[in-house]
Amino acid sequence: MRVKVCGMTSAEQVMQLDELGVSFAGFIFYPKSPRYVFRTMPRPEIKKIRGKHINKVGVFVNAPIEELLQTVDDCGLHLVQLHGDETPKYCEKVADYVGVIKAFRLREDDQVLWKIKDYQPIADMFLFDTEGAGYGGTGKKFDWAVLKGLTIGKPFFLSGGIGPDDVDRLLEFQQEPVAKDLFSIDVNSRFEITPGVKDMALLQTFLTKIKSGHA
Repeated sequence: MRVKVCGMTSAEQVMQLDELGVSFAGFIFYPKSPRYVFRTMPRPEIKKIRGKHINKVGVFVNAPIEELLQTVDDCGLHLVQLHGDETPKYCEKVADYVGVIKAFRLREDDQVLWKIKDYQPIADMFLFDTEGAGYGGTGKKFDWAVLKGLTIGKPFFLSGGIGPDDVDRLLEFQQEPVAKDLFSIDVNSRFEITPGVKDMALLQTFLTKIKSGHA
């Protein structure tokens, strides 16, 4: 199972993730986030990060397209995650330049397939997170049952408050038919010491359990 660790604010910790075999590191470019990466890392420092496994994902919320594309270049991003109210037309313009993960914040009563249908031909991947009052992660889980029985038809990231105690639930979810499109899980705040600073020992234990298939 691939893992994305989001909200990174330190090049040193990103390289530690690379050593642990983590596939994706998320950098948040939303100024209102407590994990806004430019508070701690300038553009050239982010661009210099190169690992054996790690792919750099830029998380944006309703950013002007030119600003987003400039950040992709300046920081050497491999993918962008659009976590706001970006329209299909907006996503299409971005997708012409860089790979796009379109995020959707889900409630228990959401019609997921209706919500994603206009983005199906455009986005490269989807990410499913928990509906919250603002943008970005809430640290809370949504009911994964809303995805059961669906055919997403596109690789997706599973997000929303995934923590160290969720290994059994994740392994169980992997057995669901919908999980044939599960591309990666996405973790963040439940593995932090403070916002943007990860507990690497906790992450390492979690990754070992996920890879071994045992909680």
